Amino acid sequence: MPQPSQGVAVAATTLRQAQAAVVQITARAIEDAPSARTLGKVRRGSGVVIGPDDLILTIGYLILETDQIDIRTMDRKTYPARVVAYDTATGLGLLRPLFPLVNIQPVKIGQVEPSAVGETFAVASSESAESIGPTRLVDVRAFTGYWEYHLDKALYASPPVANHSGAALFNPQGELVGIGSLYMQDVLRETDPRSLPGNLFVPSELLNSSLPELLATGSSADSHRPWLGINAVERNGRIQITRVTPASPAAKAGLSPGDVVLSLDGEVLTSLARLYKKVWAKPLDAGSFTLTVQDRGRVRDLQLEVRDRSKSIQKPAGI
Repeated sequence: MPQPSQGVAVAATTLRQAQAAVVQITARAIEDAPSARTLGKVRRGSGVVIGPDDLILTIGYLILETDQIDIRTMDRKTYPARVVAYDTATGLGLLRPLFPLVNIQPVKIGQVEPSAVGETFAVASSESAESIGPTRLVDVRAFTGYWEYHLDKALYASPPVANHSGAALFNPQGELVGIGSLYMQDVLRETDPRSLPGNLFVPSELLNSSLPELLATGSSADSHRPWLGINAVERNGRIQITRVTPASPAAKAGLSPGDVVLSLDGEVLTSLARLYKKVWAKPLDAGSFTLTVQDRGRVRDLQLEVRDRSKSIQKPAGI
């Protein structure tokens, strides 16, 4: 029977092997890409080799609307790469180097259950060979983003890592269980009076069901859904618009920052998650829907065009 010290040594070796699959990504946006205004023209983060054909999993915003991508391995070798897929629904992205990688073994994708809360995992980024360390899984719960994004399951861990974009979250078996997405000042539930900084990771298991479709078409079926073109916050049961994307359905309908969303097609709404899910449930051939908003006491009914979100994203050649 292995002694405890032997078990620790085995785990350390396994994690070092997994870390070797972490690569640095440098991506440059397509000329005049709308996302460059918020994400920058040049983006840098991490990715993880998950396939024997050198397929790399990363966080999607690093490669959104980009066409010049380089990856750098832990042994300081640089390879050009191309975008394979971007999944709006999960926020995950896939890319592949143009030339075979040398001496890199892909990692397996694992799964995290809520019962793992409190356990120690390892987080690795591509900044240096020493960029791997312990983190504790604080919670497994839903996440709703202000940019029309929602996950029914997200992983929250602390302490945070600064280079979180695309960072790899590994379990002790060296399986990839999460991809770094956000730094958060507080990863605890709203009902918890304490505050704890940390990171949000997108569960890598979300890739499993959509991978064949992503490889074949560059997107998933769930990525082809209506969108509003807003940023919004939820405060005390009120949904307030904070930004409207130019030329989006929301902008064309006359929605403005400061407007408070009251209902959609007659259903009263009090949460961002419900607003997003109701919009996404609309058939793409529905034509339009009615958004009722309030602005300084004035109630307005706005007709928003049903438009496929994926059609508004600039794509590089080949995807």
